Amino acid sequence: MSRFSEGWRAAGLMTHVTALPGNYGIGDFGPTAHHVIDILKKTGLTFWQILPVVPTGSALGDSPYSAYSAFAGSELLISPELLARDKLISEAELISCETTPTRSVNFSQTARLKTSLIDRIFEREASSILKNPDFLSFCWHNGAWLNDYAFFMAAKEDFGGGSWSSWPEDLKRREDQALAKHGERLFKPILRLKLGQYLFFKQLAELKRAFNSQGLALIGDIAFYVNHDSSDVWANQDLFSLDANGETAVMAGVPPDYYAKDGQLWGNPVYNWPRHQATGFSWWKYRLGHWLNYFDWTRLDHFRAMAAYWAVPAGSPTAAYGSWCPSPGAELFHDLTLYGPLNVIAEDLGLITPDVTALRKTLGLPGMRVLQFGFGSDQPLSLHTPFRIEPDNFVYPGTHDNNTARGWFRQEIAARERGQLTELAGYVVTEENVSYTLTKLAWLSPGAVALTSLVDLLNLDEKSRFNTPGLATGNWGFRATSWPSVKTLEALAELTALAGRDNQAHPNILTY
Repeated sequence: MSRFSEGWRAAGLMTHVTALPGNYGIGDFGPTAHHVIDILKKTGLTFWQILPVVPTGSALGDSPYSAYSAFAGSELLISPELLARDKLISEAELISCETTPTRSVNFSQTARLKTSLIDRIFEREASSILKNPDFLSFCWHNGAWLNDYAFFMAAKEDFGGGSWSSWPEDLKRREDQALAKHGERLFKPILRLKLGQYLFFKQLAELKRAFNSQGLALIGDIAFYVNHDSSDVWANQDLFSLDANGETAVMAGVPPDYYAKDGQLWGNPVYNWPRHQATGFSWWKYRLGHWLNYFDWTRLDHFRAMAAYWAVPAGSPTAAYGSWCPSPGAELFHDLTLYGPLNVIAEDLGLITPDVTALRKTLGLPGMRVLQFGFGSDQPLSLHTPFRIEPDNFVYPGTHDNNTARGWFRQEIAARERGQLTELAGYVVTEENVSYTLTKLAWLSPGAVALTSLVDLLNLDEKSRFNTPGLATGNWGFRATSWPSVKTLEALAELTALAGRDNQAHPNILTY
């Protein structure tokens, strides 16, 4: 019997850390994130779901799904307030970090501010950091990824910021003498980068403990593929589809469909699955285990590639030149689920074939349903229509890739869809109440967990959209300037109780 067939019902909030309000240029792991605990307690919610917290940058479009490491954390999320609390920076330095709250993150400015702050901490701590038992313990337990990441980022800056495939040949090939020579030369910046990771994961671990102490849970997110220009590919070249020069040989993407006649060409190297199989999938197992140490659940993006993936030869002008290739996802997850189902949400949106659904259900993983996809000509049969959603799903009005509920109502649906929405709601749905209506339909659906976004609780329009797929610029920067009103939170609490999703009704929810 599935654990989702036992009447388990819960609810949560979905918003990325960067979008939280505050006075330091970007949402972070400090008091602004800990305030989410108060929001959840007041409304009976259980979960806070965020996007990947890995290190990105302007060269990568500031996307949390495009990172220099699949294991490291973004220094942008380190809280200056917690650094001041821990006496790592002065009150004057904290004040110097304050900025006027805006509705958009200035990533480059914030990156300079946070980097400068941690640089100053490092200069003060450099003489004693290697005597700090907590720091040494962190480095020891995370050495499998931390050493490569710190070396990679230090060398990347040293060589002018270009891809690792443009480095000196001996270092590109990771020859021992080259690693030793450059490692000694870059010792100080490598140590500085390790300090940044130590501070990041210390604050993230504290946040998780605070949530768990209140019977609440954090949901993280893992991108399926990793960037070619990442410490993961440089350090594990045999695990990826590369040519003799270390460049991508076969690219990831998705095939042509109704929304994109040429498909989507992502450019990431696909996995060398035979090599992963030969290692017992150790890299993948370690990756999942690493993030499940810091999150109670994690979403796995593009889960369909665990059944079959779209492979496009390098140099192809569009994704239309690709083909489907089988994945060993069942074999990979077999060992992981020997002792029970994983707390992994399978992102099964888009072109989902029966083999993908069969794999997800065999593994006992919940899928995702998005109400914005549940209206239109196929509404009676759509798996995203509220009354057709199966219990083994997490339900959302929209995800980070969707318009806001209000923007969707204003820009993306016609009279027929508005009529369907009104019929299901039982009252006339308008621009003013559509955000609450979609949240209500998600809460009343059969799905085990329903989550709404901070932007929809604030009832904001399309100007506050977080990401528009296919749009190269202007994404990921939205930031709230306030929290939902008392009236909004009271209404959400009433709805949560009405729908049987109040966390007080499920005291053992963290053990599911």
